[in-house]
Formats: sequence, C-alpha cells, structure tokens
Amino acid sequence: MPKLSVVIITHNEEQNILRCLESVQPVADEIVVVDSISADRTTQICREFGCKVFFREFDGYGLQKQFAVDQASSDWVLSIDADEVLSEELQQEIKLMFHYTSKSEIRNPKSEIPHCAFHIPFSLHYMGRILKHGGVGNEVHLRLFNRINGRFTNVPVHEGVEVQGPVGILKGRIIHYSYRDISHHLEKINLYTSQAAEGYRKSGKSFSKLWVALKFPSSFISFYFIKLGLLDGYPGFIWSFLAAVYSTLKVAKTIEINQKP
Repeated sequence: MPKLSVVIITHNEEQNILRCLESVQPVADEIVVVDSISADRTTQICREFGCKVFFREFDGYGLQKQFAVDQASSDWVLSIDADEVLSEELQQEIKLMFHYTSKSEIRNPKSEIPHCAFHIPFSLHYMGRILKHGGVGNEVHLRLFNRINGRFTNVPVHEGVEVQGPVGILKGRIIHYSYRDISHHLEKINLYTSQAAEGYRKSGKSFSKLWVALKFPSSFISFYFIKLGLLDGYPGFIWSFLAAVYSTLKVAKTIEINQKP
C-alpha cells in the first residue's frame, strides 16, 4: 500500500513550523523540508522533529515546491505550507485513505486509492477568526497527489499542481494562518505583488493606467459586497480592503516595470 510523504518549503518560519509539523505528524510516513537559507531556528526545529531537511536557494514557489516533491521517497505527496495546519477531520480522512489508524497498525494491501489527486478545502484564520466569506470561504486547492501523475507549475507566485487523471475532493480542511497581523499582511502584499508583476512582465501582459483607477473600487465591491465579506465583521472589512489593495498593486507594479528600460 502506498506511503505518504509530506513536503514543506520554508524560509524563516520558526513562529509557524512546529504547529504545522505537529498537525501532519499523524499522517506522514516522512516529512521533507526544503529550506531557502533561513536565518532563524526553522531548520533546527525541523531536524529536532525528525524531518529530512534540504537546502536550496529560492527561485520561485513552483520550482521550490517541485524540488521538494522530487526529494520525497514516496510517490504520494501532501504539499503543505509552514503556516498551514491539517484539521482533525482531514487527518482522519487521510488516515483512512492510506488504510491505517495509527502508525502501529498494518495497512490493507488490497485497497487502492481511487483518484490520482485530491482537492482540499481551505479556511483562512484572520484576525482571530475563520473567514467564511469574501472569496476565501470556499477555496479549494490541489495539495494531495501522486507525483507520477502530476507536478507543480513553474510560476513565480500562485503556483498549482497539474495532474493527468481523475481528481477527487476531501471534506476535511487545511487551516491557513497566513498573516500574523496587518503589518505582516502588508509585507506579504508587497512581496507577492512584485512577484506577480514580474510574472506578468515575462508573459508579455500589460494594463492601461485607467484600469488601476478602476481596479480598487471594483475589487473591494466584489470582495466586500458581492462575495459577502461584510458578513465576517471587522476582519471581513480589513480582508476585503487589503485584498483590493493587492489586486490594484499587481496592476500598478506591472505598468511600472513595463515602463522601465
């Protein structure tokens, strides 16, 4: 019966990594960590936890995560970020899928996994609560897959997994603790919009300056009113506002770098 490798990429994640490792330990046959030269205790924590740790200079999320997948000893991999955790329901689903309820129990060699990959629902933990609206309440991402059938896309940001074959969906969720506070959220917005703009430049994409002026109000209306971010209270407002800022800055930065010699 197939075993499961959990793969994680890290960089200065000492505040998050232990919570993540503890959540995947019940389902992982091995944990592979690829670190892009952290300056904190991230790799020390991982080694103490028994992870296989590799080092690689960061050159894009897709490439870094695919490198982590390539280091796994199992074909079945679960890719999770350091600021994410598996819910207890998801842990139980994965245990049943790989046919054991504890590490001491024998797997059933006659059973087979019916799909080559699985989408997993996501929940964002933001400002002390789980957001249920604003475009993040129903997110799913393909994170559990057989690497024989799939691999990560080679893009700078918002990478994904492309697979050939049937894809299922699980019920349990991954909880994403993406932002410590508003300042941390702004730091990520600045980083991710720069990476996204560079990706747009490389693909030849361009925008009009008029679209910059229209992007913020249209995005905020979408997140806060159409996607009902207002139902998440004050955290929903802040999320919708900063999500609109993110959408606008991607466009503005793309225009800026396209104008440079």
